Amino acid sequence: MCIVAIAWQLFDELPLVLLSNRDEFFQRPTKSLHQWSDQPIYAGRDEKSGGTWLGIHQQPLAEAEAAGEHSTVYQQNGRWAAVLNFRDGVQANSQERSRGELVTHFLTSALSPMAFARQIDLQQYAGFNLIVGDAGQAVMVNNRGHAPTPLYAGLHVISNGQPEERWFKTERLRARLRQEVLPLIAEDPTPEYWQPAAFAVLSDSTLATATELPDTGIDKAIEHALSSIYIRTGEPRAKDGKNLLSNYGTRTQSILTLWRVLDAKPSTVDISACLISRET
Repeated sequence: MCIVAIAWQLFDELPLVLLSNRDEFFQRPTKSLHQWSDQPIYAGRDEKSGGTWLGIHQQPLAEAEAAGEHSTVYQQNGRWAAVLNFRDGVQANSQERSRGELVTHFLTSALSPMAFARQIDLQQYAGFNLIVGDAGQAVMVNNRGHAPTPLYAGLHVISNGQPEERWFKTERLRARLRQEVLPLIAEDPTPEYWQPAAFAVLSDSTLATATELPDTGIDKAIEHALSSIYIRTGEPRAKDGKNLLSNYGTRTQSILTLWRVLDAKPSTVDISACLISRET
């Protein structure tokens, strides 16, 4: 299970600010953020199914010499995507395709975000929330009744239920971002100025009370353990002292931004994508 917050078209220099926690079983083989050698994608990689939960389009073009050293020049087209599981008590089966391929297929596609969302065969996948976008449009879709819908300019927080559901973790993340992170970006969009605060908010492990839990069809003790923005492995414990989440928790925290970059020519604007992550 995961959580994603998207500040969309709120800042002139940063049309996209996306924060993400990826929650997963620790035994699931995963490669951390890197440039893929077989596809024009920069992302972490699920080595079991080959897809990813969050990534951008990027491909190396050529070696360039800078300051006496060789470095790789990359090409980007501003495409980005993120996918989350949908928690409704319905288990995925072996016949369903990997949800991570939805991200890779969009990043390597030439379709607009809306056109891509509309052509997905929804029934081929277990429950998902998918957000796909470029510099001009972002679209949210799931296969639990939410038709492809463009995101309006604003702050959107999505977890493992419907986008409009007000879970404890989504509302806590929304409130903390509005109070602690968005004002910093408005003051100074330089990453060093606001990203430490963003990672601190993503690391909030405050749990919901019993009355604040959603009903998603799973055991209430597990629901409680999953109710925080950041999920700590092994906490909380059941009444018998057994760890409820002995091999599951938040594994990766990421920040994705799109920057508007002024070109050498007056009034020419380019878009640069930046994705960073840290393993927890």
